[in-house]
Parts: sequence; C-alpha cells; structure tokens
Amino acid sequence: MASHSHHAHDEQLTGEIPKAQTKGIWRVFVILCVLTAIEFAFAFFMEPGTLRNIIFIILTIFKAFFIVAEFMHLKHETKSLIWTILVPTALLVWLIIALVTEGSYYADAVFNYFK
Repeated sequence: MASHSHHAHDEQLTGEIPKAQTKGIWRVFVILCVLTAIEFAFAFFMEPGTLRNIIFIILTIFKAFFIVAEFMHLKHETKSLIWTILVPTALLVWLIIALVTEGSYYADAVFNYFK
C-alpha cells in the first residue's frame, strides 16, 4: 500500500531532539533586563519632562523591535518581508500620531470657540 522511497534529505533526520537554545534566551533576558533597569534609573533620577519621555519612547521602541526580532524570529527572515512588516507598522504609528495631534487641535479650537 504505502511505498517507502529513499531520499537524500532522509539521511539528515537523526531522530534526535535539538539542543535547547537557552544561551540565546538568557542573552535576550539579560539585554531586556538591562534596558528595563536603565528605564527605571531614568524614571527615578531624572526630572519629568519632554527629554525623559523621549528617552522612554526610544527605549520602549528598541525593546519592542528586539522582542519581535528575537522571539518572533523576524531577524531570520528576508529583508523584503521585514520591510513589508515594518513600513505599514510605521505608517500606522504615524497615522495615530497625526490623528491625536489633529484631534487635540480640533478639541482646543472648539473649546475656545464656545468660551
């Protein structure tokens, strides 16, 4: 009923379970912990303001991209797939920022009109 044929790729299958990549996971863990510790240091030792917020946003974006690259394996993909994912995401973020900015302006204009 079933025919078994011998293929070249069958020789590569050894039946062994691949080694866990705990070294890479620990590396990611340490990097994320260091970035989080830096964020905490800025939160406690820096005065609130625009500069601190910008630093938080940059570190958060860096951590998000690092998590996506490592745990979602995006860094192992082709460049075209990476750009296909990043460009629409960046445009979506830009759209949200533009809508919030315009909405804030509109709300201020309406509020000041009815004063």
